[in-house]
Amino acid sequence: MLAETICSAVSAAGLGIAAVTAYRKRFLAATRIAAYSLVPIGLVLTGVVQWVSDIAFQPSVWLGFGLLGLAWLLFMTTRAIEHRGVGTRRERKAAAQAAQRDAVAPAASAPSLGGGVPAGRPQAKPEPEPKRQAAAAGEDFSDIEAILKKHGI
Repeated sequence: MLAETICSAVSAAGLGIAAVTAYRKRFLAATRIAAYSLVPIGLVLTGVVQWVSDIAFQPSVWLGFGLLGLAWLLFMTTRAIEHRGVGTRRERKAAAQAAQRDAVAPAASAPSLGGGVPAGRPQAKPEPEPKRQAAAAGEDFSDIEAILKKHGI
């Protein structure tokens, strides 16, 4: 009974604030305030408030909510552990061996993890850039120059 009275008072106050807001020519805000203020009385008239108050004072319902929370917590903990990749030592060792096997290209005889040149071979010098590429770059600039001249820049 008290919850219904409080919800009715909140709705009446909200409608009053909406009327004042509409009087100030802020119709969009007034409509939004009126919509929010009608929610509490709508919940009372549909019986939701009575249902919630019945649930709130039963210990078995709170026990059920507690068990649901525990189940959610366990689920999220296992998901976090699975996401981090933490497993048993055997699983981590198998994953490391699989990663090592995958590091070798199908036609290669050694892993491709090393980025350097073998110690016995001299390091090759980088080849100079061919003049043909330099000329192509010059042609690109001449195209740009022609466009700029066309526009008078």
